[in-house]
Amino acid sequence: MRLGIISGSGGYPWPGITDRQPRTCHTRYGTVDVTAGLLAGIEVVHLERHGAAHARLSHQVTHKANLAALRDQAVDAVVSLTVCGAVDPTLAAGTVIVFDDLYFPTNRLPDGSLCTWHEDAASPDRGHWIFDTPMSGELRQALVDAARGLDLAVRDGGCYGHVDGPRFNSRTEIAALARAGVCAVSQTAGPEVVLAGEAQLPIALLGFITDHANGVLPEPLPLTELSRLMAASGEVFAQVVTAAAPTLGTPTPAGVVYRLEEPRR
Repeated sequence: MRLGIISGSGGYPWPGITDRQPRTCHTRYGTVDVTAGLLAGIEVVHLERHGAAHARLSHQVTHKANLAALRDQAVDAVVSLTVCGAVDPTLAAGTVIVFDDLYFPTNRLPDGSLCTWHEDAASPDRGHWIFDTPMSGELRQALVDAARGLDLAVRDGGCYGHVDGPRFNSRTEIAALARAGVCAVSQTAGPEVVLAGEAQLPIALLGFITDHANGVLPEPLPLTELSRLMAASGEVFAQVVTAAAPTLGTPTPAGVVYRLEEPRR
């Protein structure tokens, strides 16, 4: 098992990796820096989606380059991590949520292009990703069990809402997302789920609630508490993934890709 880990705001540098090997991956979509190593006895490849020192805001993240780099590093599965704002008022700040569904109706990358690997007409591997839920069940269960074993507050399941950045959403926009069944939102993870799914790469999405989205509660979280939770998220993510890593086994991808023509060999 080789696990890809995608961290975001508050998730760098990643603690606990031994035998660290920085690598630069050159893909057709751009250059990506990753760190390979060992975590709890398994091989991992860690990638900071925003780049070093949060160089890229959410609308500048190079999702296809990031996923292409992980594929080139031959990872068997991916855990994507995101701090997020709760849309469900019952989700307390500091809660870990292991999502099982996705709200990403625009299906667009930050540059406005469609979020898909299928770029070339008549490509032999073109097809449609068909699924019930977009996350790997085995990966999800391992993360839920790990969080519970650490006595963390954890929500098993919920719909992740991908929203465009870098601005935050208005009260009306958040209310519309709540009516659609979204539990929490952030600005980066939707393309990762879709690209991993099309690549038949098992993925799970682990969120950490740092605050509530606009208009969900009568009063916003104080900035000092938001800053504290942002700082704490990296360590919580690391604890959960480290505890889950030895139990991952061989996860299966979500759904199938219905191909119109079998890839040439």
